[in-house]
Amino acid sequence: MSSDDDSDVIFKALADRKRRAILDALKDEPKTTGQLVALLPQIDRCTVMQHMKVLETAGLIVARKEGRERWNYLNALPIKSIHDRWIGDYARSAAGLMSRLEEELGH
Repeated sequence: MSSDDDSDVIFKALADRKRRAILDALKDEPKTTGQLVALLPQIDRCTVMQHMKVLETAGLIVARKEGRERWNYLNALPIKSIHDRWIGDYARSAAGLMSRLEEELGH
């Protein structure tokens, strides 16, 4: 899979608000699938599992089976790679532009 394909999968995974809510829930600590289902009462367990599969395919979560429980962990590295490739470059560009503008305005 190319880097662009990886980015497409990550952007697709991040595009859904419920998937972002799952990632937010995992930000501080891993959670079981049952805990994640309880945090999203507006959707059924099967739908939560489908969202988690999309996140797992994108590499945004890593699951580990422990007995009867499935523990889900956030993997922020794909988000960092998106940041480094897209946001970082644009932010540097914008900062350079603002710096030149300040110089031209004499501030």
